[in-house]
Amino acid sequence: MSRLPVSSSEYRKLSSRVVDLTAEYLQNIDKLPSFPHCSGQQTEQLFGGPPPEIGLGEASLDAMSDVFALGRVTGPRFFGYVFGSGEPVAALADLAASVLNQNVTAWRSGPSAVAIERTVVGWLADAIGCNGFSGSLTGGGSSANLMALCMARERALPGASRTGLPRDSGQPVIYASAEAHMSMAKASAILGLGYDAIRLIPVDQSFRMDVTALDHAIDTDLRAGKVPVAIVASAGTTATGSIDDMEAIAGIARRRNIWMHVDGAYGALAAMAVPEQFAGMGGADSVSLDPHKWLYQPADCGCLLYRDSAMAQQVFAHSGDYAKSLISDPIEGFAFFEESMELSRRFRALKLWLSIRYHGMRAFRDSIGEDMRLARHLATRIAQEPSLELLAPVALSAVCFRFVDAPAGTDLNILNQQVLQTVIDRRKVYISNANIQGKFSLRACIVNHRSTTPDVEAVVTETLAAVRAVLARTAQ
Repeated sequence: MSRLPVSSSEYRKLSSRVVDLTAEYLQNIDKLPSFPHCSGQQTEQLFGGPPPEIGLGEASLDAMSDVFALGRVTGPRFFGYVFGSGEPVAALADLAASVLNQNVTAWRSGPSAVAIERTVVGWLADAIGCNGFSGSLTGGGSSANLMALCMARERALPGASRTGLPRDSGQPVIYASAEAHMSMAKASAILGLGYDAIRLIPVDQSFRMDVTALDHAIDTDLRAGKVPVAIVASAGTTATGSIDDMEAIAGIARRRNIWMHVDGAYGALAAMAVPEQFAGMGGADSVSLDPHKWLYQPADCGCLLYRDSAMAQQVFAHSGDYAKSLISDPIEGFAFFEESMELSRRFRALKLWLSIRYHGMRAFRDSIGEDMRLARHLATRIAQEPSLELLAPVALSAVCFRFVDAPAGTDLNILNQQVLQTVIDRRKVYISNANIQGKFSLRACIVNHRSTTPDVEAVVTETLAAVRAVLARTAQ
């Protein structure tokens, strides 16, 4: 008898309550406020406190309604950050994965799970033009970028993964654009290279890395005795969605024998819809991408792809005797932990596998294309408003803008901060912010399979309504 008993009939009853709650949530998701009516103190009071000493049984589920009521809604008007909208079939797969509770570390510890993950990784690689790449699913782009740069460090500084950074080598350098994601600097610090090892390359007017400046920076560093470790190209920067010239960067990386990594956490999957905008990505040594962004999967579901699995094994195949495989068969002897920093790994692939099988790749390709169309439509509507200003080109689906028609002497950065908070407080639409060349920007990022034209047009109407409210308060 189980020491934590839940009978089959009780499980059916509990799961029915949870599924009914989620179904009701999804049924009404387009009617819910874009942000919950709550305070930090309220959430602490509801969900804090000591654990119960005696179990509550089925009554423990009663609080789930509060969990849903006070969650940030992933409805059709959620345009904050770069975060997917949560595809429901994938959510069901997450429930099944938790019940199966596989440790997706090696084939022997989860045969179906490992086979499915390897299949899904191949699908992703083929979908973005990186045919033949290997890889694994990760918690997100940050961990994928960390592992990629760990491999790059090993190629630039052989033996560093085993003996540490050589004392007699020059200072390591990682090149990335001034618009690169913050996870690059964090990865550099974790790898012992330091934050200062990141060399930020200027960008052009379209916020793409200046490849001439990149080439010049590498020349300067080589003359100074420094060691180039990697060039990081962005396939969709976080703030503006800009896409670096990956063909030119790949050419520089090949000519100089420097590892090229593409941070495609936001945008790489858009290569399914507009492959011409991602020319050169297949020339990279590694690529990170996030299905929990632009394949709308529930978090967490990131991915690292790499050209050479032998380099991944050289860096990560450091296993204790208790974990080593004794099987020589290439399928049954496969172990993700030999190519990844993770040992315990959840069954992330099931949701992506089931979601793609249910909808088909064409549906996802078309949805990504529609997100991009909606972003262009929003940019057009903003351009038609004399009081609003676009702050960056729309390369993918991030639209950066601000209100500018303010009284003389107004600090536009402060004013637009107030506008953003008012938009969020009105709870009709959810957007976030960015810093565009020192200008505080309102930012709508559309990676949402539920969004329609009226939903993105609400960004403009709600922004103007918030402006009127802010200016009225200021005038009092």
